[in-house]
Amino acid sequence: MELFNYFRSSASYRVRIALALKGLDYDYRAVHLAKNEQFDPAYVSASLSKLVPLLRDGDALISQSMAIIEYLDETHPQPPLLPADALGRAQVRALAQDIACEIHPLNNLRVLRYLSKDLGLDEDNKNRWYRHWVETGLEVVELRLKASAGQFCHGDTPGLADCVLVPQIFNAQRFDCRLSHVPEVMRVFGNCMALDAFAKTQPSACPDAE
Repeated sequence: MELFNYFRSSASYRVRIALALKGLDYDYRAVHLAKNEQFDPAYVSASLSKLVPLLRDGDALISQSMAIIEYLDETHPQPPLLPADALGRAQVRALAQDIACEIHPLNNLRVLRYLSKDLGLDEDNKNRWYRHWVETGLEVVELRLKASAGQFCHGDTPGLADCVLVPQIFNAQRFDCRLSHVPEVMRVFGNCMALDAFAKTQPSACPDAE
């Protein structure tokens, strides 16, 4: 397998975590988003959305981090990243989507560039935008986690929701977001970072890290 990704991309980090939890080997292919390498014709021919991550598995190309992670879970079912019961799977997907659909899309590189270059926001106001959506979005995640007594987002083994949570916290820390109001989120984050699958795939450990 090959994973086309960028060290600082939270969506890419999600997939790196999932691959590590599964113990799957892959070739790391760096696509530097800040240098616009996602617009290179050779990459565009594989990724119509011009986004990362992109997983190549044999002749198959799979885009979108959530789809990639579920693909990995279906093709390599052990250890599972989703619970065995339907309600548990729905709860985990809902928690993951609270981040992947409600927080991250408002703050990805394309949006931040648009705020700065097209709308003319200065750095302070751009960062205010970022922090607002992260801090308020994580309040919802905090409420969900308070209903769980496990070590991780759902129970005592890491899974899909943890793959999504940890990269979002890395981004929040990078932008100096307030995190003191989400102690359960930070407890789970700490438990995750004690595991190699999370620590050894973090942005600073990537071959293209700057």
